[in-house]
Amino acid sequence: MTNNLTNLTKREIVLEIYEKTGFPQKEIVHTVQMTLDIVMRALAEGRNVELRNFGVLEVQRRKARIGRNPNKPETEVVIPERAVVKFKSGKILKQLLKKLDVQALP
Repeated sequence: MTNNLTNLTKREIVLEIYEKTGFPQKEIVHTVQMTLDIVMRALAEGRNVELRNFGVLEVQRRKARIGRNPNKPETEVVIPERAVVKFKSGKILKQLLKKLDVQALP
């Protein structure tokens, strides 16, 4: 259904679920959005999100550091401490990625 080298969109997820289940698209859109909202809210609260065999979204602290403006390299800029989300692949995803043809990636 989808081109392997393009980004997967929320719309494509909805269409694939629709094709496999026949559930009304409106309900699927609502369910997918609710799922994403729950994940975002948990991350915004500092909670990690663990999806077995897929992976873990971890909230981590990135320390403050000194950066440079590429247009004015002589100027130092303080980049403040902030929260970031890191993704760690789960067991099944890692196995699937091992089979991926890395030469086909852009």
